[in-house]
Amino acid sequence: MKISDVKVYPLRSRLEQPFAFSQWWVTHRSATVVEVVTDEGVSGWGEALCHGVQAPEIAAATVESALKPILLGADASAIEPLWFRMYHRTRDYGTKGAIIGAISAVDIALWDIAGKVLGQPVHRLLGGAFRTRVQAYATGFYRISGQGEAPRLAREAEGHLRDGFRAMKVKVGFGIQDDIKVVRAVREVVGDDITLMIDSNHAYGVREAIQLGQSLEDLQLRWYEEPVVPEDIAGYVQVKNSVRIPIAGGEAEYSVMGFRELLGRRALDIAQPDICHAGGFTACKHIAALAYAYGVQINPHVWGTAIGQAASLHLLAATPVAHHSLFAQEPLFEYDCSAHPFRTQLVEDPIRQKDGWVEVPTGSGLGIEVNRSVLDAYRA
Repeated sequence: MKISDVKVYPLRSRLEQPFAFSQWWVTHRSATVVEVVTDEGVSGWGEALCHGVQAPEIAAATVESALKPILLGADASAIEPLWFRMYHRTRDYGTKGAIIGAISAVDIALWDIAGKVLGQPVHRLLGGAFRTRVQAYATGFYRISGQGEAPRLAREAEGHLRDGFRAMKVKVGFGIQDDIKVVRAVREVVGDDITLMIDSNHAYGVREAIQLGQSLEDLQLRWYEEPVVPEDIAGYVQVKNSVRIPIAGGEAEYSVMGFRELLGRRALDIAQPDICHAGGFTACKHIAALAYAYGVQINPHVWGTAIGQAASLHLLAATPVAHHSLFAQEPLFEYDCSAHPFRTQLVEDPIRQKDGWVEVPTGSGLGIEVNRSVLDAYRA
């Protein structure tokens, strides 16, 4: 079974209501979708995450210019050798960023093909499912004006409660005092039984990150995500050693090479590779094995399309808990509640949470059917 074509679909959609996380105002949602086609007529789908405000054309150019020439004619079932061939070919100019994102898209598509050919869901090919459903947490709490939005964000939390969520992640990074007001307002309306996390998207330096974390220690947060910039591993270690909230990070890290540094230096309590960004299923298998050896839980970052959601659920299904016990803390599924047509429209049967839980897909491959008309409608 040979690879006969690699098609790339850069997608972009303007938001009716722009929103902000700590780094930028988001005016569009973007995605780079890849279709790998075999000479037997089987297609697989993958995604390169357009992180933050990344333009979809960047990963698309990588696939077209750097990866497609070495994929055409190759054995589609040789997934791991192809991953290393792509990585080695681009190593001198792309061990991080959109280059690895492009490799991620191709790798996910190859696993989708393998599952379809064998008639098995990807999580079964990865070794089997530790779980068949995953508790979802609501990611939202973006800003639409900037600071002073604690009342509105508290009302948003009430909406997530009505929708069945029992876990939520609050965006911070808009000034320490404003952050404190927001998180305390959310905790007040949801009560003590709801799991809360915070995510600053690396808005602060070490001193400010520690100040914010220590100010919220009494709220029993499950984790404090991206307290400092991803390059500052020593800063991560300093925050982790100074704050009594578990520290999470890794959505801006790539392959087992990058996570070797984060884990080896004991910088994280929770590792958050994004399967559409960190190297696909193949790389995340390597990362998960390393994290398990260090006793660090894998809890993937998810902010992509329905393709990325499905891939992340298969990864979560096949990932063990870091610390086994009768009542072990299970990983959570990040459920993006912001406006995103490529999450709700791109596949025929979009992934939906019910009572705060999401079922792992059971169909062949990723278990999704892509709506090609959406690829045409939103083509960048």
